[in-house]
Amino acid sequence: MSVAVLFGIFFFLVVLGAPIAICLGAATFATLMLFTPISPIEISSMIFEKVEHYSLMAIPMFIFAGNLLSKGSAAQRIIEFAKSIVGHLPGGLPISAIFASIIFAAVSGSSPATVVAIGSIMFGAIMQAGYPRKYAVGTIATAGSLGILIPPSIVLIVYGVTAEVSIGKLFMAGVVPGIMLGLMMMVVTYIGARRLGFQREEPQPFKIRLQKMKDASWGLLTIVIVIGGIYGGIFTPTEAAAVACMWAFFVSVFIYKDIKFSELYSTALESAKTTAMIMFIIANAMLFAHFLTIENIPQAITQALIDANVNKYMFLLMVNLLLILAGSFMEPSAIIMIMVPLLLPVAVALGIDPIHFGIVITINMELGMVSPPVGLNLFVTSGLTGMSIKDVIVAAFPWTLTILAGLLITTYIPDVALWLPNLMYGD
Repeated sequence: MSVAVLFGIFFFLVVLGAPIAICLGAATFATLMLFTPISPIEISSMIFEKVEHYSLMAIPMFIFAGNLLSKGSAAQRIIEFAKSIVGHLPGGLPISAIFASIIFAAVSGSSPATVVAIGSIMFGAIMQAGYPRKYAVGTIATAGSLGILIPPSIVLIVYGVTAEVSIGKLFMAGVVPGIMLGLMMMVVTYIGARRLGFQREEPQPFKIRLQKMKDASWGLLTIVIVIGGIYGGIFTPTEAAAVACMWAFFVSVFIYKDIKFSELYSTALESAKTTAMIMFIIANAMLFAHFLTIENIPQAITQALIDANVNKYMFLLMVNLLLILAGSFMEPSAIIMIMVPLLLPVAVALGIDPIHFGIVITINMELGMVSPPVGLNLFVTSGLTGMSIKDVIVAAFPWTLTILAGLLITTYIPDVALWLPNLMYGD
């Protein structure tokens, strides 16, 4: 009965259009008050206890670092570097946007931030080069989704905290699938450009490419410092976030000199608002998941699936379908906080590696970013380009199918995700 009331209130509030954090918090609060002796004061204490996790400290710092670099000229310099490398190919500018998104994803850790930083610069350039409007929009909306897979990723941090697995291993596990998805998007873009009649141009001289790389080098060093530091065992992901903040501040204020001290307050305030939104969702989702755990719901689901002789391949298919549907309506952090406590015990019981499972979930969240009706990247892209949500959905469809193909590959070939962490940490 208590579980029925919990989900009943939750879905009722979702249908009413309440923010997802309110849906989670209100449903859990009401259920705890009705079916347990826990007092409101104890519930409030539980909420604060749930977010007192060392790894979650990385979230505001990565957000601030990404905002510092995206507000300055780092994104522009990364785009110019990407154009010098792949801009001569058929579909060179859209391919450059995807390539730049891969690089900037490793700086920002956020999908919407990647869309804004790359899309605000590249959309007009792609249009001016003669590409169809929908073609430009499709590449920008979907390539930005790589921001939650390629490390450092806020979504992977949330999964690591929830699943209690190594965030460093998760970061490494996201590298190969992220690059693979980016390359698949580039191939689709290349084929589309050839069909539209765009031809290869003369590649830029090596000297120009080297100069563009030098111009972008300070921003690119963020990736080397953060990822190299984590992989080299120099610092933890949370410490890496602090280093990223200091480096982004140094580069933006003293090297590129495109952010003034007077602008730091507004950048910090914007980062704080984003962090507050994410942490409020996490706190309420953790409380929601805690209630499910004390009611032994995960154990009941695990036993039911084992009794039904569901193998891991069928289970993974069911998980993908469930998460694609959930991703169309909910924010990634909330989905992870709700679903992982329910699904991870089953996955482990069926012999699925928790690191591999985390990457599968994250790619599903990528799909959710570009899936109607509430895919966040769709709204961000619509705001950037002035196109309707319906037109953005249609424009993004070919690249959305590409992400789906990458999801299936990663789901059923675990080594795509596990090869690098196993190489670095051992089996």
